[in-house]
Amino acid sequence: MRDGVRLECDVVRPRPPGKYPVLVVRSPYGREAYVDDPAHSVWFFAQRGYAVVTQDCRARFGSEGDGYDPLFQEVEDGYDTVGWAARQSWSNGRVGTTGQSYMGATQYTLATNNPLPPHLQTMAPVSASSDFHQSWVYHTGGAMEWGWMVPYAIHKGINTLERMGRTDLVNEVEMYLEPGENFARPLTGDWYRHLPLSDWAELLKETAPYFRDYLANERDGPYWWRVNLNRHLAGISVPMLHVSSWYDIFLEGALNAFAGISEKGANQLARENQKLLVGPWAHLLPYNKPTSGDTGEIDFGDEARIELHDYLLRWFDHWLKDSDTGIMDEPPVRLFVMGENRWRDENEWPLARTEYTRYYFHSDGNANTRHGSGSLSLAPPGDEPPDSYVYDPSDPVPTHRGNTLIIPYGVADQREVEERADVLVYTSDALDEDLEITGPISVDLFASSDSTDTDFTAKLVDVRPDGYAQNLQDGMIRTRFRDSTSDPSPIVPGTVYFYVIDLWATSHVVRAGHRLRIEISSSNFPRFDRNPNTGAPFGRDDRFITARQEIHHSVARPSHVVLPVIPR
Repeated sequence: MRDGVRLECDVVRPRPPGKYPVLVVRSPYGREAYVDDPAHSVWFFAQRGYAVVTQDCRARFGSEGDGYDPLFQEVEDGYDTVGWAARQSWSNGRVGTTGQSYMGATQYTLATNNPLPPHLQTMAPVSASSDFHQSWVYHTGGAMEWGWMVPYAIHKGINTLERMGRTDLVNEVEMYLEPGENFARPLTGDWYRHLPLSDWAELLKETAPYFRDYLANERDGPYWWRVNLNRHLAGISVPMLHVSSWYDIFLEGALNAFAGISEKGANQLARENQKLLVGPWAHLLPYNKPTSGDTGEIDFGDEARIELHDYLLRWFDHWLKDSDTGIMDEPPVRLFVMGENRWRDENEWPLARTEYTRYYFHSDGNANTRHGSGSLSLAPPGDEPPDSYVYDPSDPVPTHRGNTLIIPYGVADQREVEERADVLVYTSDALDEDLEITGPISVDLFASSDSTDTDFTAKLVDVRPDGYAQNLQDGMIRTRFRDSTSDPSPIVPGTVYFYVIDLWATSHVVRAGHRLRIEISSSNFPRFDRNPNTGAPFGRDDRFITARQEIHHSVARPSHVVLPVIPR
């Protein structure tokens, strides 16, 4: 690297001697595991005419480096690695990048360089954030992604401790964890609830020193902007294939990067040659395994089983070998439409033919639980009383799958959550015909609280005829960030404010006979950290207070969900 630090790589090349296009995979998880896996990308692409470089990121496994600074260190190191790969005797000077999750993040951070490395010709990030304040460390609405953030820091920190010779601390931090169903282990219930959150800066000072900075930078700002691809669009000059899925924790990354570069990329080559593929799955590991499940309590059918390697190969063969694979003759967007369970090609994202449609909240003031009077319809509300509930952070609404990681993710029946008095439930009549929802979703909420800062959450649900309540998307807003994630301001207790809750996006057909449902509450734990309702600086509270919340739906304050309806 430019500072003299050496990063260790494995290179897998085709058998015949020669010069080949290069694919770079940069990982914090240990490159040797990839070479040991015969089904891994390194072998798949090497067997098809590529030299594949797998690299341990700085301060990870075999690489040098005194400190691991995830995400931020990858900007310069990624640039230098592409240049190194282009200069090797087995390289023809044409370089691309590939990989999922953090290996996708190393691509989006590389893309923040302006200019990009001269030998970089294409990129294909899979399942990664493009704005790490929106879906990696924090969430779009301002809360920390608590369910995965500390466990993930510990998961990566084990290697950090081993490099330091601190095996005593390995056993200590593992005491915070319990068995999990994904690649890393969640915290125990007691440790998820530990207060104050700022204690984790000290608890992880050897394991993950950077975590102190994460806690200190709750606001969006220059700290995060350095690695926010969406703030560097004008410097992106290469074609990119963006891959994600509707239940992925990092879904925002692919959607925003594709749309942003298509509009504001550095040149015509970049603007006209972005591709987007969004499947129905969660954050799959391994990402290239054809599957119709692995997303909680659902099977998306045989059409969901695609071989992503084959799709990526067509992309790389076009851009790195000048082969006519036909991939650029196809529309730029390929989406999996859930409910119908089929793939469909589109010309843009969001879809130009979208009819943004408001479904309004109604009740007689008793929308609590799914047995209450809450309803949802196209008719605006009249003079209706508000609904109210008490949010108690010591008894939060539990996360019941969704766009999460490390904790259980994907689809689950939400009826258990909807039995709680602190969950307002608004349900439509059974639909007379199919309703397709494809695109960005938001809830426009008029709400008040007796606290100076609190949270509001929203969830979109498809209620099947048998009552099963399938979660489609959810989101939240921390009230101090209602106007800006960079410049927070408290609310005045008892004052009604307007909030926009971003539920990201989906593509789903709600079938005739099904019902639409919106849940409103103030917590989704442990996915998001709990708001203590005190208005104190983030992470410093060791106590909670309850908050009485009111949700308004009247002529003057018509709370509603905005759905991206696609005419059929």
